Amino acid sequence: MHASKQKQRMNGPYQGFRKLPLAAAVALAFAAPVWAQDAAPAQPQKDKEARTLNTVTVTAQKREESLQKVPISLQVLGNTQLEQQNVASFSDYAKLIPSLSYGTAGGGVFSGPGFVQVYMRGVASGGDGNHSGSQPSVGMYLDEQPITTIQGALDIHMYDIDRVEALAGPQGTLYGASSQAGTVRIITRKPDPSGYAAGFAIEGSAIDGGGIGHVLEGFVNLPINSGTAVRLVGWQKHDAGYVDNLHGTRTYPTSGIVDDNGNLAEKNYNTADTAGIRGALRWDINDRWTLTPQIIAQKQKAYGSAGIDPQVGSAAAGYDPSTGDMAVKHFYPESSDDRWYQAAMTLEGKVGNFDLTYVFSHLKRDVDSESDYSDYGYWYDAIAGYGASFYDDNGALINPAQYIQATDGYTRTSHELRIASPQDNRVRVVAGLFWQEQEHQIHQRYRVDNLADPLSVTGWPDTLWLTQQVRRDRDQAIFGQVSFDATDRLELTAGGRWFKSSNSLKGYFGFANGYSSGSSLDPVDRYGEAGCLAQYGAPANWVSFEGAPCVVVDKGVKESDATYRLNATWKIDDKRLVYATWSQGYRPGGINRRGTLPPYVSDFLTNYELGWKTSWANDTLTFNGALFREDWKDFQFSYLGQNGLTEIRNANQARIDGLELDMSWAATYNLQINGSFAWYDAKLTENFCGWLKPDGTSETVCPAGTLDPNGNVVTGPQAPSGTSLPITPKFKGALNARYTFDLGSGEAYWQASLSHAGKRRVDMRNAETALLGYLDAYTLVDLSAGWRKDSWSVDVFLKNAFDERAQMSRFAQCAALTCGAEPYTVIAQPRTLGVRFSKEF
Repeated sequence: MHASKQKQRMNGPYQGFRKLPLAAAVALAFAAPVWAQDAAPAQPQKDKEARTLNTVTVTAQKREESLQKVPISLQVLGNTQLEQQNVASFSDYAKLIPSLSYGTAGGGVFSGPGFVQVYMRGVASGGDGNHSGSQPSVGMYLDEQPITTIQGALDIHMYDIDRVEALAGPQGTLYGASSQAGTVRIITRKPDPSGYAAGFAIEGSAIDGGGIGHVLEGFVNLPINSGTAVRLVGWQKHDAGYVDNLHGTRTYPTSGIVDDNGNLAEKNYNTADTAGIRGALRWDINDRWTLTPQIIAQKQKAYGSAGIDPQVGSAAAGYDPSTGDMAVKHFYPESSDDRWYQAAMTLEGKVGNFDLTYVFSHLKRDVDSESDYSDYGYWYDAIAGYGASFYDDNGALINPAQYIQATDGYTRTSHELRIASPQDNRVRVVAGLFWQEQEHQIHQRYRVDNLADPLSVTGWPDTLWLTQQVRRDRDQAIFGQVSFDATDRLELTAGGRWFKSSNSLKGYFGFANGYSSGSSLDPVDRYGEAGCLAQYGAPANWVSFEGAPCVVVDKGVKESDATYRLNATWKIDDKRLVYATWSQGYRPGGINRRGTLPPYVSDFLTNYELGWKTSWANDTLTFNGALFREDWKDFQFSYLGQNGLTEIRNANQARIDGLELDMSWAATYNLQINGSFAWYDAKLTENFCGWLKPDGTSETVCPAGTLDPNGNVVTGPQAPSGTSLPITPKFKGALNARYTFDLGSGEAYWQASLSHAGKRRVDMRNAETALLGYLDAYTLVDLSAGWRKDSWSVDVFLKNAFDERAQMSRFAQCAALTCGAEPYTVIAQPRTLGVRFSKEF
């Protein structure tokens, strides 16, 4: 099977050049009538004295408004900026938005390429990204539809996108559950009945020290009649690799067995091939009602998946510094086959003078993956003689290395119904209902070749550990917001969201009976086949669960609560305003699959914010900012606990103080400068000891010499009060300058972009930090230049121009205190030179 997969890999990237890709075919097919038309007339002479910034329209508050009139911390990357910065994925726009950060969630063991784990404003505690962990703290939306699942959001290909809106701070009124720390909205270009349009782009790139990649994209907007249009978008791309899987051996201490990865050694190991489509129909039913059905689908095959950080997809990969620069030494196949689609429908209309909107979406995602997990076997053998417990049916010791074969199935269905009063009323109301249900079908098989039958999970040969579970999360909410113009300058806003949520987990997880499947004598704490025996007695009494021996966990929790928001906005004049906001955000609670641990409850974030939106110098300069303090109460902290099981605790309190600035300046007619900057001080305000009190709250008093619940003497808190929260730097900023000028019969430009992030912790706890260390500060510089004539354009770009090894995150294959001596560092893509041709019709 592996040989055929290798052959398929070798042929795959070249086949993309030998056949006409879907994206270009769609665009060219509909563009054919245009080729016969006369060339576009010359553009009128520009007024060299006129310069101003374009008005940006957003829908962050569920109604259309000018960005400069919205009293929240909101950064927007418009279509022009997205194209100018060559933004193609999450990692591209994340570096342009200082409030966005991302971290590590298992290094490919628990999720894979194409997932995005997002954090905002330093609201991050770390965690291992397990399927049984907390929900995300940042909501991701594609237009009106949520695209966030338990293990992260879809990494949307950024082509034919109108804008990205990043709403920093709690959005728990209009957006709800997974918008505790903020919301990111990707707004696509919509079908337009007013006229035909099409375009395509072809891009090739070469990575310094890596391979050659390409991107093929196309769109077409096809009017059907005066009130109906279809818009189709297609893309196909090959992400080149740049991390090598070096040939090497590994000797297991207990048995002396030597493993050799010669059949898997390969240069540029971390490649991915992706193809996708997006389609939308706009139907103006009459002059008051519009129906817009949409569908987006994508298929991605990635290799070297455990070396690819799951938060940024295939654009960034992890390497093992002890092996070499941009290199790993892995011993088992690594791949991911990810297929997903999301169907959605938006109905917009008027009831009297009120705007009514109904949004439906359904997401289906299936991921088949295989991952190297041999670090786990090696380090447990080196530390605890783990290898002595692994033998075949003849009693001979075997290679204790593990690898994972997994199948994950995700579904998510949501409905939202809302009504909004006219915008020109003195009193304005937005209110609605929201309901969603998401399910995760989890299958993970941890395999050890030639493992004895008594040591293998019943019915699953060579399987040391089996996870066969179903997780379900449900959310329902009623929300509303009222705005009142107290005077012609003072606007007051109040809102609330009342929610109910539930979380359940059912299925099997654990070892065969040949290994310990519980950490205590308490039957409630036993899992695996030991749990089957404790609950049901002899194997004859077991009832299989989707092929697994029995059900060892069947737990659920329900809760309800509310969040609120108050805002006062003072309009100094038509160009300037200041605002003050008090707002709350939340993240639903859930269950711990370990039997002796109580559920974890919702954690809440309370925000106190002062901000301003200003335009100056005849709209050639905008300067916006926000100063805030956020208190994070009983925040959820996920980590690998005893026996490698994920545990989620409500881990005390934290506080984030911050300042965010955003500016745009049309310095001259030819030169525009944009900058965004953020300073954060995110830290614990109480000790984290690492265990719960008898009443279920987190213990905060644990000086050196204290006994933990297992009778172990501790040396003090695992993370004392004042410890910085992980992942987010104290400073992050981005600066861009673009200069345009006439050249021949067309227009040329040059552009320079700089992004910087400061030093960051990897883990909140001190012992883990001692092993994993800190992520160094980095500065990335991107350069580009191009020329445009009529509808043709050519762009040349150099990303990471100085080839900096920018450290984005770091992870270990298992718990840091065991595998932390062999961490993987995720870096930004090395220096990449590319050229892009595009045409619009």
